[in-house]
Amino acid sequence: MSNIENLSPLPLNTLRDIPKPSADAKEIVALVKESGRIRGYQLSDGQILDKEAAIALAREGGIQGVGIAHRHGAEYLKSLPDSTENNNLGNLPAVSR
Repeated sequence: MSNIENLSPLPLNTLRDIPKPSADAKEIVALVKESGRIRGYQLSDGQILDKEAAIALAREGGIQGVGIAHRHGAEYLKSLPDSTENNNLGNLPAVSR
């Protein structure tokens, strides 16, 4: 992922935290859904994490391309706004555990 200066500023306002990814940070490649709701994420190394573990890993810099947003008292991961849509979380395929 490119540096934060290349991101759109308006959508960045919705993010509570934008962790700096480490050099070996993974990407989210698929969503784990249950009854249409996101319950977790599959990472580029094949690992599947529930939402809470993924948020914690992102906060530590272990996941690139995401920020941490907050809605209705709950935290969730949100794609960083860049010039491409194919890496948006909502456009990723769904997998089951």
